[in-house]
Amino acid sequence: MKILINGETREIAAATLAEVITVLGYKGDYFAVALNRACIPRSKQGTTAIKDFDEIEILSPMQGG
Repeated sequence: MKILINGETREIAAATLAEVITVLGYKGDYFAVALNRACIPRSKQGTTAIKDFDEIEILSPMQGG
């Protein structure tokens, strides 16, 4: 299916948000995920279904001043 990830259209074979994260190679607890502009807690990512043309943002914290 086609989904928008961080502003880039990608073709990914995944049924849930957790599967998308795994396919993309993200590991650990250092990032937050939003689906269609709503933050999805890690506890719900495995049961959150993905459909064509969903928008996913993966955000990593940055240090700065």
